[in-house]
Amino acid sequence: MADLTKILDGPWSPPAQPQFDPPEVQLVAAMERAGIRPPANIQLDGKLHRFDSYTKGKPGHDKSGWYCVFPDGVPAGRFGCWRAAIEQTFRADIGRELTIPERMAEAKRLAEAVKARDAAKAKIQESVADVAETIWASLAGAPDWHPYLVRKGVSPNGARVTGDGRLALPMYDPAGHLVSLQYIDGDGGKLYHASGRATDAHWIVGDDNGGTVYIAEGFATAATIAEETGQACAIAYSASNLPAVAKALREKRGSLADIVVVADHDKGGIGFKYADQAAAKYGVRVVRVPIEGMDANDYRAAGHDLKAILLPPTQDGWLLKANALMADQAPPKWIIKGWLEQHALAMVHGPSGAGKSFVVLDWCLHIASSLPEWHGNKVKRHGAVIYLAGEGHYGIKRRLAAWAAHYRPEDINLWVSKTGCDLNTPEGYSRVLEAVRGVGEAPSLIVVDTVHRFMNGDENSAQDVRTMIQAADGLKEEFGCTVILVHHTGVSDEAQHRARGSSAWKGALDVEYSVQAGKPLKIVNKKMKDGQPDHFLHANLVEVVIPGWMDEDGEPVKSVVVMPAEAPEQTPKADSKLAQFRKRWEKAWWESGAEERDGMPYLSRSFLRAALEKDGNAKRTVDNMLNPSYTDKIIGTLIISDMIETTEHGWIFTDPTHRGAMIMAKNGHPKSP
Repeated sequence: MADLTKILDGPWSPPAQPQFDPPEVQLVAAMERAGIRPPANIQLDGKLHRFDSYTKGKPGHDKSGWYCVFPDGVPAGRFGCWRAAIEQTFRADIGRELTIPERMAEAKRLAEAVKARDAAKAKIQESVADVAETIWASLAGAPDWHPYLVRKGVSPNGARVTGDGRLALPMYDPAGHLVSLQYIDGDGGKLYHASGRATDAHWIVGDDNGGTVYIAEGFATAATIAEETGQACAIAYSASNLPAVAKALREKRGSLADIVVVADHDKGGIGFKYADQAAAKYGVRVVRVPIEGMDANDYRAAGHDLKAILLPPTQDGWLLKANALMADQAPPKWIIKGWLEQHALAMVHGPSGAGKSFVVLDWCLHIASSLPEWHGNKVKRHGAVIYLAGEGHYGIKRRLAAWAAHYRPEDINLWVSKTGCDLNTPEGYSRVLEAVRGVGEAPSLIVVDTVHRFMNGDENSAQDVRTMIQAADGLKEEFGCTVILVHHTGVSDEAQHRARGSSAWKGALDVEYSVQAGKPLKIVNKKMKDGQPDHFLHANLVEVVIPGWMDEDGEPVKSVVVMPAEAPEQTPKADSKLAQFRKRWEKAWWESGAEERDGMPYLSRSFLRAALEKDGNAKRTVDNMLNPSYTDKIIGTLIISDMIETTEHGWIFTDPTHRGAMIMAKNGHPKSP
């Protein structure tokens, strides 16, 4: 018999099995990675355990750390810290992927851990509410000379004072129960009663007479608003709580109540972001002081007229009855029927080289040369066209000459600027205004090509964008014409079908078109104020020899003309980055226990962070992935695509199609993608 030890190069032994730490040790390590100091003893028994978490290096003495892990099967559960707004799921590493039954069991455990967490948190908050009631009842009213009130220039408005001289402010839930307290020292330092309820908690100061009710972030701002307007103002206590308080007031006061969020004008735009969410969800109005870095209290203290912002003057005849409005018939008026309306602000955007300027110039020339149709659509209004060109004239000359050679018009009533200018400055606007007046007739259309060449400032700044929109609107009103802004798209794959820069563009436009690169190219209507959006057509850029034009070598000069084309055959595509991001968010949602908020999938920031780090991403990379300003990363992409919205300490999934499928799958049976 052969000697197997020689064949196998030594005695055979089974391969070494990977070694894993006990689940208790793995849980401790997970807590430390999350920034939570773990307790000395860990018990995996499916019950919720609380401990002092010492987050941010400070002892809490309030047992805000917690965990609930089930030991059966593959140990799994949740842990977190209420004080630091940290929450993560935990599953012991067993060295392999879970089977379908194991995943189903895990989803059940995570859901049970959520129930245990919520029950424990509710019990704690109930205890805090009892303590807050006792403290609040024992306090005297704050004096007018309290240092913080003097510094902010407001009256006490019902605030009380503690024995150590701090202001105390009550926090009520929507049912009117006192749930917690906020304390403010003389220097403005703020502290909340530990472990108290904060979500939707608020306090109304001022005369609540059933009229307009305002909502502000902090006490001094709310007190200032109440004193200026003579109306009630609710304190939300934080920017992130503005939507929840707006919801509470809307449900209590009804759909017709006038509710106004007064957002802080902070440099990061956080206040306006949450105020905008409140407006979108609950139909409240939003106002903001015009100076960056100020809130309403700062604005008044600086000597500005706050009342003019909060209480705009009424206008006679501002409201019209429907019968009178319908009697004045106003059907849509078109320049190019179905595509370009009269007296509109439009934008055409697309990536460099996609053909957007060729498309816009084709519109201009059809309007300026009295041709009856554009790609089968009637040209309803002909007239002068002003083309503000920010790039070299030689390229435009070739395009004009090629178009004229193909269509052979009798005349082209088109006027082209020599250079660009800063249209959103007084000097630039006046220059354009006077030049257009000098043509001698009101134009049908003014084109600004491109925005980048005519805009002074940062296209990512909402404030700079607004000045550009105001300039374009000014030209539109001055000459009763349509204005088209030609703009670039972003660099990333997911930004190819939207305008580059601030989201303020989209809200201001009447009409929006996307020119998408390809052979043929695609012209897509993204927005139409009095028409059907999402219609499109295809076109080719067809090469044309310009008669009589020769280059230095005697070769004929060519350019291209936009011509109609058939739609290309559709071929399956790999998942886009947006689809990949959506699937990663959904996978994390299932792994986190498939929580809901108001019937919509909810995923906490801390859990998604842990999931992305588990994918092997570095901490700095994950920071960028979770930053909504990075519109090519997961959170920024999903937000600008209207798939998710920020809420509480995470996000809800708002896209109706995928949201419905996720909730149906959850209610049908536990699932993990």
